[in-house]
Amino acid sequence: MATYHSLDVGVHYKATDLDQFVNKKEVVLLSSNENHLFSDPEREFKVIQSFNGFFEHSSDNGEKEYRSKKAYVLEKV
Repeated sequence: MATYHSLDVGVHYKATDLDQFVNKKEVVLLSSNENHLFSDPEREFKVIQSFNGFFEHSSDNGEKEYRSKKAYVLEKV
C-alpha cells in the first residue's frame, strides 16, 4: 500500500489506498459511487476535482460557514 500526503487530480487510486489516506488526513471524499466507496478494496477511483474548502450549513445556529478542509471529488473507474 502506498502512502500519500495528498491526492492528485487525474490520478487513479485504489479504495484501500483511499481508506488509508482518510484515516491519516482530515479530508472529505465525495464519490460517484455513493456509499460504496470502500466496499471493494481493489476498485479504483479517479480524482476529478479538489477544493481547499467548502461551505457547510450549521445545524447548531443555522448559519453557513466556510470550512478550510481539503475536499476531493472521486469518480469510479
